[in-house]
Amino acid sequence: MSSSSSYKQFAHLRIPLEEIVSGTTNFSDANLIRESAFGKAYKGHLFRSEQQIDIVAERLDRKHGYGDVEFWKEISMLSSLKHENLVSIIGFCEEKDEKIIIYKDKVNGSLDKLLRDPTFTWMRRLQICVGVAHALSYIHYDKRRDFSVIHRDIRSSKILLDDHWEAKLSGFELSISQKAARRNRLCLIDVRGMRGYCDPTYVKSGSVTHKSDMYYFGVLLFEVLFGKKAVMVNEVNRLLAPLAISHYEGGRLDDMIDPVLWKQMDPQSFKIFSEIAYYCLKKQRSQRPNIDQIVMKLEKALESQQKHENPAYSTVEGIASKTLKISSWRCRVLFYKDGYTPVANEKIHRGRSESTSPLYPAPPPAFSHGAV
Repeated sequence: MSSSSSYKQFAHLRIPLEEIVSGTTNFSDANLIRESAFGKAYKGHLFRSEQQIDIVAERLDRKHGYGDVEFWKEISMLSSLKHENLVSIIGFCEEKDEKIIIYKDKVNGSLDKLLRDPTFTWMRRLQICVGVAHALSYIHYDKRRDFSVIHRDIRSSKILLDDHWEAKLSGFELSISQKAARRNRLCLIDVRGMRGYCDPTYVKSGSVTHKSDMYYFGVLLFEVLFGKKAVMVNEVNRLLAPLAISHYEGGRLDDMIDPVLWKQMDPQSFKIFSEIAYYCLKKQRSQRPNIDQIVMKLEKALESQQKHENPAYSTVEGIASKTLKISSWRCRVLFYKDGYTPVANEKIHRGRSESTSPLYPAPPPAFSHGAV
């Protein structure tokens, strides 16, 4: 898609540079809220339909390798994808060598800023992770859409939080789309993305699938669990993913968790959450769960935590956790280690799992809609 054709296609989203400059006080440093590979983002406001709205203006900076392709990709994706757990685009500006994308402001900022906050509860962390999982389920597969999307850049700084702490997935500059009928096929593409998050198979082979997004998401889940970023700068740039794997396999996850957070956790909620995060990081893509399995597991972890904090809680239709309407067998089939083998019933003790007996029958072929 050329720049000129893109401009015509999205002309209705165009916002004059003069309005953006005024709304951000000429991109004042006082309004700077974050800086990413795309560029600097500024808070501000615009007037629409005689009402003032709070906005974030993200200004493209080419020094990190982002350019026209990524700029128009973000606009194209967010103008065609609509979901309660995706960030909303207001418009864009392409004037005087400036390329700026305007989003609705999310008053609680990005998830990465809250990871180490001791007041950021386990319940809230779970709710946010469930929201992100729903966003990924939507972009990976939606029967009303003839294309599927692989995000390729899922990380905590890309998760924005609104005034109700609802998660909003952003950052589609590196995303790729493919026909829904071809969604189970490999895509060969140049390796891009942030160190510490990238699927190792993608880095090695240059091929990406929806299961690559599951690796990114697994890193994000461990960021939420440990309260640490994917690259731990204060620990000589150690990567979180291999550390998480070794602690899970050694039954020492609690050594990495803030004691305040650990005390809040329902044991079953912790077990379910940590297991799904671990399997997302499996080296072989075929061993990683599909997004539908992840959604069910995380909702189960949230439900268990809700029962733990409120014994009177009961799972009925319409509860705040937004449990999917699924058949009774699907409620029981939560996760399969290799896609076929039933998970054993497990007892948990300080992060250790002890297998006892098989619990669930294998699901029918229609259960999974993800790439292998």
